[in-house]
Amino acid sequence: MGKALELTDENFQISIQNGYTLVDFWAPWCPPCRFIGPIIEELASTYEGKMTLGKINVDHNQHTALKYKVMNLPTVILFHNGEVVEVIVGARNKNQYGQAIDRHLLAGV
Repeated sequence: MGKALELTDENFQISIQNGYTLVDFWAPWCPPCRFIGPIIEELASTYEGKMTLGKINVDHNQHTALKYKVMNLPTVILFHNGEVVEVIVGARNKNQYGQAIDRHLLAGV
């Protein structure tokens, strides 16, 4: 069963370089982040083998959060081969994240 990767400043760039990667920028003190955490884990199972899903704690990995100008939490960024293709700020439901993913996977961006 798929599981979201725990990303850090050290492994972030290598983790997003190939294919599609959805990254949840979160913090433990953020209630909406705790709401979407299980959703990200479910999506990791749903999209296993098609893309990578990861989570990065912005309190412990400020360099990456600053690099991608993450100012509000949660922020979910979809990357394709290391490039940002979509940014979603604020909590969404599983279907909304799935629609964003599918839009890009089907388009083959």
